[in-house]
Amino acid sequence: MLTRPVGRPSRKPVFRLKSFLYQAASWTIARRVVAKVEFHCREELFPRVGFIVTNLALDNRVVVRFYNKRNTSEQWIKETKQAVALTRLSCHRFRANEVRLWLSLIAYNLGNLWRRLVLPKRVATSSLTSLQQRLVKTGGRLIQHARYYWLLLADSHHTRRLFADILAKIAMLPSPAG
Repeated sequence: MLTRPVGRPSRKPVFRLKSFLYQAASWTIARRVVAKVEFHCREELFPRVGFIVTNLALDNRVVVRFYNKRNTSEQWIKETKQAVALTRLSCHRFRANEVRLWLSLIAYNLGNLWRRLVLPKRVATSSLTSLQQRLVKTGGRLIQHARYYWLLLADSHHTRRLFADILAKIAMLPSPAG
């Protein structure tokens, strides 16, 4: 199962699934384990191997698909907690913690709205935490003139083009009717 497929490596990942019964020393009964081996590209020397312990009596592919969906939802929860410090409710009063939680959720929703409306496709799938690192925590200098502001970034800064793309997308958004 761990040997590479014969021939030239495929451009698409190759998945192999195998299920078996396994009983760890601390378990009272043997449980079903679904092993997933992924061969991705020719640059990767070793395959990616993962194991799922389950009691579902479904086909291996269905089990992997089910747990991948579950993992995706857990990743969204983790991103929410990390991006806006959702679990940081350090106030002594319930009402203050409630307000902080609401503000965190509003910030998270605004971040997702911003990601969907104005981010270029190449970074639209990035997590909000990585977007904070790339865009919000960027060093620069803001210069105020009589009628406008200038945001100066270093010439070698890697997000310079990204900022320009975001500003262009913001300019293309329809203005609210009023």
